[in-house]
Amino acid sequence: MAGVKLKFSSSLSPSDPVTNPVVIIGTPKNLAKISYNDMTAKFGGRVQEDIFSSALNALQTSPDVCPLYLNAATISPLPAKCSRHNAPSRSHAVTKCVRSAATSGRDSFVVIICEKQDVFPSAAAVARAYPLYSKKTNMSSKLAAASTEKMSITVTVEYFLLDNAIPLTEDECVMLERAAESVRTTARIVDTPCNEMNTDHFLEEIGVVAKELGIEPFIIRDKELELQGFGGIYGVGKAAPNPPALAVLSHLPKGATKTIAWVGKGIMYDTGGLSIKGKTAMPGMKRDCGGASGILGAFRLAVLTGFKENLHAVFCLAENSVGPLSTRPDDIHTLYSGRTVEINNTDAEGRLVLADGVFYAHKDLKADIILDMATLTGGQSVATGKHHAAVLTNNEHWENALVDAGLVSGDLTFPIPFCPEFHFSEFNSAVADMKNSVADRSNALSSCAGLFILAHLGFDYPGTWMHVDMAAPVHCGERATGYGVALLVSLFGQYSKSALLQSIGPVLEESADESDESKRKKMRLN
Repeated sequence: MAGVKLKFSSSLSPSDPVTNPVVIIGTPKNLAKISYNDMTAKFGGRVQEDIFSSALNALQTSPDVCPLYLNAATISPLPAKCSRHNAPSRSHAVTKCVRSAATSGRDSFVVIICEKQDVFPSAAAVARAYPLYSKKTNMSSKLAAASTEKMSITVTVEYFLLDNAIPLTEDECVMLERAAESVRTTARIVDTPCNEMNTDHFLEEIGVVAKELGIEPFIIRDKELELQGFGGIYGVGKAAPNPPALAVLSHLPKGATKTIAWVGKGIMYDTGGLSIKGKTAMPGMKRDCGGASGILGAFRLAVLTGFKENLHAVFCLAENSVGPLSTRPDDIHTLYSGRTVEINNTDAEGRLVLADGVFYAHKDLKADIILDMATLTGGQSVATGKHHAAVLTNNEHWENALVDAGLVSGDLTFPIPFCPEFHFSEFNSAVADMKNSVADRSNALSSCAGLFILAHLGFDYPGTWMHVDMAAPVHCGERATGYGVALLVSLFGQYSKSALLQSIGPVLEESADESDESKRKKMRLN
């Protein structure tokens, strides 16, 4: 799928399924609203009206993929039912439909029948179906020739909007293409193994985005991290042949009144350190950079769509390796916050690098709103499952906004308990300010891990802090999902110049004269 280019269109163009296969996707309810004349441009005269009508009728009772002309023109229905904790766009099902209908060697079309608020999450869902990274060599001769000649297969996503919605503008279609690029790039970085994607390579990826956006990255590396007090990042990464780094991209538009920082965990590979992982637990740890990758993709998209506030992307990059310089259990590190941490588990390293990153965002970047995102705990999938990231925050309004943003973006989220008085005692240490791993792993493990990060800002931190643990949704099977890109740009959609993102972004502003209940309702999407 690396040779696939995605395009987005607001209208249906004439095509023949023999040369350009087409799949029509929508819920049974939405598919029932379209007519043969609405879709006839995609059939090239090969699908008769009675066949089309019979297929639509069949879908109402048996929602299976329905071929209209061989396998070249099909209708692929989305699930009719959708629970309140699932995305109304059924974005996860959209990805499956597109992947099942994908063809090799030919330009093709995906037609999505939906309401306008489902356009953005469905675009991200289509992008997930076409991963970029592959080292397979058993390609067919035709695909091999296409690769040799650097030919590209184009998949055009065309939207048929219901309820007389205003068609997508050209700018909105460009935004969707950029969103798809960012999701696929994020997934590519996560899919790439550490021998091709270490800290040096990730810094190169940051440089590519920085050049595109006209930004000069700020980087602190290796011993300089130790000298400047970044004991978390340096302590985790000092044993690796490629040194650790803190990298920052900053977008500072005129007229900004808020400063927002996104902090990403970028552990390029996690062996567990001296508390080494077992042979079945270690494979897949190339994905431990998923938080930083998602933030890189989201930052690119946010800036390209005209982010109106100050925005910083902070990348905490290290490889948790085993070697003569490895941090040992019982070592004590002083983090950038000045607080001391007794290491009782070198495999609880992500919180150490993030603690440095969030305090840097507070102290040096003067951020009003800090969000960290990480593949932090295995317990996340136990707490919130494979599809929903766990979110923890000191602010109820932003907690609601995170849930809403997950629903409208397709990058699903669900809150976990924020209760420092019950959970932070798990980190008690006799010789340091705290340990880095809990005493009781059955006591809200993922909440505890997030609270460790906040502890370095302080539990009385007056700003807004949010934590997104996306250890499970960073991948689906053996492929990365590009999680985080759609979530973050939707969450902060009100700060974007994109009308489409503004329309789906949760309401973030609070009015001083509103009651708590009315503000809570305002934060929720209707």
